[in-house]
Amino acid sequence: MLYRRYLKSAIDRALAGLGLFLLAPAIMALGVAIRIRMGTPVIFRQTRIGLNDRPFFFFKFRSMTDERDRDGNLLPDEKRLTRFGALLRSTSLDELPQLWNVLIGDMSLIGPRPLLPEYLPRYSAAQRRRHEVKPGITGLAQVTGRNSLSWDEKFRLDVEYVDKCSPLLDATLLWRTMYSVVRREGISREGHATSPPFRG
Repeated sequence: MLYRRYLKSAIDRALAGLGLFLLAPAIMALGVAIRIRMGTPVIFRQTRIGLNDRPFFFFKFRSMTDERDRDGNLLPDEKRLTRFGALLRSTSLDELPQLWNVLIGDMSLIGPRPLLPEYLPRYSAAQRRRHEVKPGITGLAQVTGRNSLSWDEKFRLDVEYVDKCSPLLDATLLWRTMYSVVRREGISREGHATSPPFRG
């Protein structure tokens, strides 16, 4: 499809570049605030899986500490998530560095959220279809319920997006994302800081 193969990427990069330019003062201010409140690194970097199962470095603002138990293992997310970090997550401000991922072509504005490499062997053939498009900052699953959804529900919506991707759908999802951010809906699953790991 012409839109998915060529136009979508061009539109993504143009909007990401504009967003980084316009939001540069806010991004810098948030970076300073995170440095003061949580130290370094300010940017959280992690390997995620993108288009056609290719790994890439995923960026977001740090929202958790590095606290560990006596054996050196990281504490659960809910124990490491700071009050300021929770505010960043609830407002989705922690996602702003992903505009850089979009600008360099690893991600799209709209698409399935990029997940961890260790999840790859756990997918069914249908679930793996989510990697037929670039991962996105937001997507159909995010505006439908975000982390309050089960993994099965998320994957079903991801594949539905793959099948229905269009300019109108992307525009609709961008609008719905802004509405969801304002309402701070679906930030976490009950009993978790975000959502539980995918076990397959």
